[in-house]
Amino acid sequence: MKAILLGFALSAMAAQAFAQTPAPETPAPRALAPLQLEGSAAPQPWQRYRDWNQAHWDSYNSLARPNVTPPAGGEIEVKEVTGDAVTGRKLAFDRSRGGGCLACHVMGSSTQEVPGNVGPDLSEIGKAGRSDQWLFNYVFDPRVYNPQSVMPPWGKHGFYNEAEIRDIVAFLKTLKTPATFADPLDNPATRPRPVEDRDFLDPFVNPAADHIDSGSALFKKPGPNGKACSDCHAAPATSFKRWAAEMPKWEPRLNKVLGAEEFIARHAKATMNADYLMQSAANTDLSIYLHSLANGEPIKVDLSLPAAQAAYDRGVKLSQLKIGQFDFSCADCHGQGANKWLRGQWLGEPRGQFDHFPVWRTSRNEIWDIRKRFQWCNVQVRADELPPDAVEYGELELYLRKMNEGLKMAAPNIRH
Repeated sequence: MKAILLGFALSAMAAQAFAQTPAPETPAPRALAPLQLEGSAAPQPWQRYRDWNQAHWDSYNSLARPNVTPPAGGEIEVKEVTGDAVTGRKLAFDRSRGGGCLACHVMGSSTQEVPGNVGPDLSEIGKAGRSDQWLFNYVFDPRVYNPQSVMPPWGKHGFYNEAEIRDIVAFLKTLKTPATFADPLDNPATRPRPVEDRDFLDPFVNPAADHIDSGSALFKKPGPNGKACSDCHAAPATSFKRWAAEMPKWEPRLNKVLGAEEFIARHAKATMNADYLMQSAANTDLSIYLHSLANGEPIKVDLSLPAAQAAYDRGVKLSQLKIGQFDFSCADCHGQGANKWLRGQWLGEPRGQFDHFPVWRTSRNEIWDIRKRFQWCNVQVRADELPPDAVEYGELELYLRKMNEGLKMAAPNIRH
């Protein structure tokens, strides 16, 4: 009995001691960063960059208007093609007509320049047993036979008229001899894939690296209301070590995916009353600086919220949407066409396309964020681009970032 009473006493003492021990505090929810929630984060009204193609292609799909492009028609009946093969060769090799056939095809011994290999080698198409009707229709609109073809509807979308396509088919029928290349660099089958090994943090090599210091200075500069980024973030190397590697994120207050550059614009306006609109010099410098702080950190995308997962799923579909006069999707170039040559341009897989932005583009002598890259791709396939803060670009960015998850941040980098 004494043992039992002693046990109860010890239990009571333990309970009292436990009650007197303060319970561990539940971490307070992290405060939401102030954001300007109204209006656009991009210049308004949106206008395309002055030195880009200024044509508009309202008759074809864009990422925001996915149901505009006319569907493929039925097969056109052609008994026999009679055309001028010499004219057809000129048309096929003419780069002003959407890049020409050599962008994707080797075309026999007369192949000029540096051809691509996204499409099959056509050097012996003339003895492949294809009917004139098949050849004509495949050039006019390959979707008649293959709805997922990565070949543009050359006739249906107005690149060539029917008479010109007859000339091209007449030329194709003459191709019966394999191509030979004196220089292996001209042959897309033997041309080595490019390897980027330049020191991207050397400003003598990469002009974008100079903007790390510019961004750092801007981080400490007071805005119109006298406040600076550094007032709240005294140790950015620590507090922003992973920030850029975890962007973009779903932002419920805006009901959209928020990328780094749009966050900078909206946060700067809300906290400093500063107009650092997307793709402005200030926005770009801050983006470069904040991305550089995350260099070496693995990319991680948060899809834990159902809304974020839904946005990612929409981004996947956007990457598969055929747009523009060329009727291309992201997946056409970086899926079916991945690890191949488009003339002299290497088409990479989605993985590896988004660990190095913002990037210095040597072909343009400009710094681009990922949204400007999206816009460029749109215009290059002759589709109307969207403003940089477009919902569709955010969802496409989330998808692409997920494809690069685990890769280490290396920005600002340098690419052709």
